Amino acid sequence: MSDKRRALPAVDTLLSHPAVVQHGAGHRLKRRALRELLTAERQRLVDETSAVPDLDSLAYAGVVHIEWLSRSRAPSVFNLTGTVIHTNLGRSTLAESAVMALTRAACEPLALEYDIESGRRGDRDHMVEALLCELTGAEAATVVNNNAAAVVLALSAMGAGREAIISRGELIEIGGAFRMPDIMHASGCILREVGTTNRTHAWDFESALGEATGLIVKAHTSNYAVEGFTSTVEERELARIAHHHGVPFMVDLGSGALTDMAALGLPDEAQPYESIEAGADVVTFSGDKLLGGPQCGLIVGSREQIERIKRHPLKRALRVDKLILSALEATLLLYRDSDDIAADIPTLRLLTRSEAEIAACAERLAPALAGALPADFELSQRPCRSQLGSGALPVDRLPGQALVVTPTGERRRRERRLRELEQALRQLPRPVVGRLHDGALWLDLRCLVGAADETAFIQQLGALQLAQATP
Repeated sequence: MSDKRRALPAVDTLLSHPAVVQHGAGHRLKRRALRELLTAERQRLVDETSAVPDLDSLAYAGVVHIEWLSRSRAPSVFNLTGTVIHTNLGRSTLAESAVMALTRAACEPLALEYDIESGRRGDRDHMVEALLCELTGAEAATVVNNNAAAVVLALSAMGAGREAIISRGELIEIGGAFRMPDIMHASGCILREVGTTNRTHAWDFESALGEATGLIVKAHTSNYAVEGFTSTVEERELARIAHHHGVPFMVDLGSGALTDMAALGLPDEAQPYESIEAGADVVTFSGDKLLGGPQCGLIVGSREQIERIKRHPLKRALRVDKLILSALEATLLLYRDSDDIAADIPTLRLLTRSEAEIAACAERLAPALAGALPADFELSQRPCRSQLGSGALPVDRLPGQALVVTPTGERRRRERRLRELEQALRQLPRPVVGRLHDGALWLDLRCLVGAADETAFIQQLGALQLAQATP
C-alpha cells in the first residue's frame, strides 16, 4: 500500500469525530458507511496525483454517506408532471383518516379474521363488505391487491376452461403491458372476440353464445377513446343477453369512481352502482385511482358469484393485509358520511382545484424559481391542461397553470441545458418531477398545495446545483 493510503485514518478514529458522534444514526450503520467511504478513498488514492483529505473532510463526507445509506429508495417528490393520479408516483394519496387508520392497524392487533361475537375465526372482508355493498348496491363484495388481480380472479372463478365473450374494441392494454387477451389466457378462459374495433352490436354477442360460453365481459376503455363511426352494446342489454343464456355478465370498470364526478365539475365517469343496476353479476375496479384510497382491487356483485370468487384458490394468494383494509375502510366511511367529499379525499381535492387558485400559487413561486435559475433560462407562467391519469378519462383535461422554464441560445445547447435542468431538479432533497414539452420544462402546479409545500419548494431551491452555461 502506498504512503498516501497509509495516511488515511482508521474507522474507529472517524467514529470518534464529533461530526460522526453527533449524528443520530446507530453504530452499525455508521461503521458500515465509514468503511465504504475509506474503501473508496483507497481506490482513489491509487492515482498518485490525488491528495489525502484531512480528518474533518473525511468525517463530514462520512456523515453524507450515512445519510445516503439511510435514505428511502422511494423519496417524497413534488409531482409537477400535470398527471394527478400518476402510476409511477404512487397514484392517489390517502385521506388523513385513512392514514390514521393505517397507523393504528400497524401498531395494534386487529380483529381481522376474528369474530368478536362468536369468538371464532371470521372473514377479513367483513371490514369493508357492508360499506362496499351500501355504496354500490351490490349484494356482496371482496378485495384483492389490485384491479388486475381482481380481473384475473373473477375470470378464473367464472370462466376457466370456457369462452369469455368480449367486444374486439375492448381488448385493452394498460400500463406495464397488461393486455386483456393475455389476462384471459392466464386465467384459463378462452377468448372469444366479437364485432370490430369501432362497432359491435348485440347480435354479435347473440351469435357467439353457445355451449362453450362461460361469461360475457365488458371492459371500460379507460386509457383511450374511439371516436367517429362507433357502436357499443349497453350494459343493460349485455346483461339481458347473458342471463337469457344462463351465463354471468362481468364489467371491468378500471378507475371506478364512487361519487358523481360531474356534480364536482369534473368529466363524468362510470360508477359501479350503474353497472350493478344494469344487471352486472360482477364489477371490478381500482381502489387507488378515482376512489382515492390505497392500492387494491374491488370486486362487487351478486352473492352467488362473489362467493364463487372467494372460494377460488387464487383468492388467498391475492388477498390484502390489515393495513390496506384499514385504510380502505376509512376511505369508504368518508364516501358514506362526508358532507364535502371533494375536500376530504385528497385526489378529488386536487382534481377540483380552480385555475385561479393554481395561478395564484404560480405567482407566489415564480420569483423564487427565477432567482435560482442561471441567466440562460427564461421563466414564464402559462395556462396548461392537466390529466387525471392512470387511465381515467383519457380525452378530458383540466384547466390549470404552469411555470414554464425555457433555455435560450442555439438549439443543441438548449436541448442539453434542458436535460441538465430536469436532472438538477430531480436531485433536490425533495425531487421535483416536471414534464418536458415543446422545448421547455413545464411545472404544472395543480398538485402543489398549501403553504407548507410552497415553503418547502422555495427553501430547497437554494440547493439547486446547475452550472452556468458553457460554450
